Amino acid sequence: MTVLGDNTERREIALPGGVGSSVTLAWGIATDVGLRRAHNEDSLVADAPIFAVADGMGGHAAGDVASDAVVTRLAELAQEGFTQAESIVEALRAATTDISHAIDERELGVGTTVTGAALVVNAGHPYWVVFNVGDSRLYLFDHNVLTQITVDHSVVQELVTAGLISSTDAEHHPDSNVVTRAVGFNTEPVPDFWLLPVARGSRLLLCSDGLTREVSELRLRLHLAAGLNPRETALALVDAALAAGGRDNVTAIVIDVLEVSGAGGEEIDVEDTAPGV
Repeated sequence: MTVLGDNTERREIALPGGVGSSVTLAWGIATDVGLRRAHNEDSLVADAPIFAVADGMGGHAAGDVASDAVVTRLAELAQEGFTQAESIVEALRAATTDISHAIDERELGVGTTVTGAALVVNAGHPYWVVFNVGDSRLYLFDHNVLTQITVDHSVVQELVTAGLISSTDAEHHPDSNVVTRAVGFNTEPVPDFWLLPVARGSRLLLCSDGLTREVSELRLRLHLAAGLNPRETALALVDAALAAGGRDNVTAIVIDVLEVSGAGGEEIDVEDTAPGV
């Protein structure tokens, strides 16, 4: 696995072109191989303005290569300050090429999921561009409400959307681990995007399915509401997944928005609903 970035208690990020305008974040990371796997094929990047979790597939060496390629390319965006959706797409395309060059020609079915969030500026205000390929997830926790932002690219999600099975049945479906989109496989990456305002007091949770297969949304919300700092919360979530069985690699990033300020330090009043990307 690859970990790029570290736990950060407080970092102020200035908005480009906005004198005195900034976002202040704190974040924590945690990952574990789990109780049934020999190797950890998850990778992550946590270095403002880019945060992402990638869950590799295709066997130990191949899965590691795929998830590493994605977070390594995304980490390059951290050198640019605030970023944009187009840069994320180009990073995923570059990672697809890296994966195809790195794997043995005999290794078929090599790829990775990825879910992430990146800071962008829209109409002078800070937003999160949330992106997703596969079944890793991003949740927003705000005003004590937990909302799943991303939509899984998976066989069972398509069945749920079609009304053929319930969300509860999906968790135990025999095809629950079959994704319909991934980065790799020598195909064009097709991420979905959402645009969310950066709101003071909100939390983001980015995680691989090793967490969400073991820990219910109710328990996720309880952990996020417990008042621990991001690092402690990420560690507690991973521990909860291990206590519930730890059948897969498990990775979590928790991001807190501590402050959102404009010129002179005033709080920016951003709208509740942002336009799509």
